[in-house]
Amino acid sequence: MDSSRLRTPLLALALMLVFGAVVLIMFQILPGPRGKTDYLVIGAVATFATMLALFVVLITTWVKGADVFYRRRKNRSK
Repeated sequence: MDSSRLRTPLLALALMLVFGAVVLIMFQILPGPRGKTDYLVIGAVATFATMLALFVVLITTWVKGADVFYRRRKNRSK
């Protein structure tokens, strides 16, 4: 298997590990007994952290342009 075909499964595995690690950390932070709202917060924070990690990985590796978020205006001097 070449590196381009291996990249996507490795990214998926890394993101699952990030999600699991954040869930475990949140279980340690939130005291028990936990209610439905606590589990909702744990899942939401873990999802946010995972999506943030995916965003950072994609921006730093896939989109390598200098103007990812903005484009410089051309200087129009009259």
